[in-house]
Amino acid sequence: MTIKEIFDIKTIINKIKTSQAFVNYSRILPYVKPYAFRALLAMVICIPIGGLDAVIALSLKPYMDLVMVEKTIESPWYIPFGIVAFTIIQGLLNYMALYLNTWVGGKITNDLKMSLYKKMLTFETSYFDKKKSGDIVFRFNNDADCACNGLLVNLKVFVSRLFSSVSLVCVLFYNSWQLALIATLVLGAAFLPLANMRKRINDVMKKSVSAGSAVITAYNETFAGNKTITSYNLSDKQEQKFNDILKNVFTLNIKMVQRTSWLSPMMHVIVSVGIGLAIGYGSHLILTKQITSGNFVSFITALIMLYTPVKNLGNNFNSVQMSFMAIERVFAVLDTKPKISDKENSKSLNTFENSIRFENVCFEYVKNKPVLKNINLEVKKGETIALVGNSGGGKSTMVSLIPRFYDITSGSIKIDGVDIRDYKLFDLRKNISVVFQDNFLFSGTIKENILLGKFDATDDEIYNALKMAYLEGYVNNLKDGLNTQIGERGILLSGGQKQRVAIARAFIKNAPIVILDEATSALDNKSEAVVQKAIDNLMQDKTVFVIAHRLSTIQNAHRIAVINEGNLVELGTHEELMQIENGKYKTLYEMQFKKHPVGV
Repeated sequence: MTIKEIFDIKTIINKIKTSQAFVNYSRILPYVKPYAFRALLAMVICIPIGGLDAVIALSLKPYMDLVMVEKTIESPWYIPFGIVAFTIIQGLLNYMALYLNTWVGGKITNDLKMSLYKKMLTFETSYFDKKKSGDIVFRFNNDADCACNGLLVNLKVFVSRLFSSVSLVCVLFYNSWQLALIATLVLGAAFLPLANMRKRINDVMKKSVSAGSAVITAYNETFAGNKTITSYNLSDKQEQKFNDILKNVFTLNIKMVQRTSWLSPMMHVIVSVGIGLAIGYGSHLILTKQITSGNFVSFITALIMLYTPVKNLGNNFNSVQMSFMAIERVFAVLDTKPKISDKENSKSLNTFENSIRFENVCFEYVKNKPVLKNINLEVKKGETIALVGNSGGGKSTMVSLIPRFYDITSGSIKIDGVDIRDYKLFDLRKNISVVFQDNFLFSGTIKENILLGKFDATDDEIYNALKMAYLEGYVNNLKDGLNTQIGERGILLSGGQKQRVAIARAFIKNAPIVILDEATSALDNKSEAVVQKAIDNLMQDKTVFVIAHRLSTIQNAHRIAVINEGNLVELGTHEELMQIENGKYKTLYEMQFKKHPVGV
């Protein structure tokens, strides 16, 4: 950089505008705007907080000159009382600033978390497939806390320190411009080590975030998998795994200390040089009567007050950088565009009239590793089609494409002749009910979980759904009935009860298209029989896609599609497929029923 560039105001302004700090803070300003008055008031209060630092240093000049040198107390008797009074004012202002910052910070943090949560709800299933629970918690919750709290704390410190420094520098020049020049040159030198510090610690900070999220993931997995850990005697293994995670966190913390903790001691040394030079040259100025003893004491006091926060700057630098990086990560998430979203001018899907058609549908989770290959299939309204085949063949993937949990790689899926990507997502999913093998129930009551299918359902609709899902008797025998708490993920219910709550939820939604993804495969025979009756009720007058390993449950389907290694290899009724010599369906059927005939 040339001398001209150094003093070129436009160059300086452009560098500030393009600096990462400016970009970070400018991105968060819209979140500050609704609370601008209180935020501005908090900053304004910081001005006298910093400015009052100069009062103590400035008051020492007349006090020293009159009391210590001239041995008179006629004039400055009020100075000690004034110092106490100013300190009380400064303390009250500090409290007000802290209160306002906490209030504004809490509001901004909540708004930012709300934006992140709304953003998370727009992400497609594949986004969560690639993330760990700890990563999600850290990026959508912890980063918002770090960003906002760090922002406001740093801003408060910056404003108060700025005006404190300005006022103290004025005191320095008031007492001795020669000593002030020395002090400011040393101060500038103290900031030089910060120039490349961000690059030195950037990679360690990123690894620290990953390590922190790994800790959260470990807690979540232990909570969710406690039965597996107990049944397989995995306590020792999990303990060792968690110990390794903590060792990694410890190692990264030590690396951070190694890269940053030298900063404060170095600044202590630099600052002590400045104080030493000031004392040495100041003694000369006193002896030559260029300044008074009061000037010197006032100067040294101001200098120490100016240098003290600088000496501790290294300790605060990590938190500042963590705040910057948290803001970067927050807005990286907010800037991420969901892969599955509404097109411009997307169409409404009010009713399902004719058919669902797969046309040359191909899909892959990982590039160049196809899961579905040129699937062609048409399902008429009111038809029940069963998807069967070996595990991993692509059955669940195929039905997951209809509500656009994932988007196809090529080809098209059309409802009533319109590509589903041209419909509004809300409308598309409103017309589809899905019952999974392991249905997710939310913490709360049975009623709250059922009402997720239709928030404004009447009591009659709820009890009809209970009846059709064969839950009426079970609920009536509960002390709190529909208001019974079911625990997180419905842990207080049996597998069959959870399935029937999910079926009641789907029943009350009353969508014309129903997807049953192995809804009974995890149940015992008794539970399966009851759940199957509930499913039969749900399927009435609906267009149904059903996946089942137990072929006895799908023999009455209008057609059966056999999916093998991503290909649609056979299609027809049960009777038609049984006529195919060495057919895939016939082979599967005979494997299941030679040893276990139907009805046995």
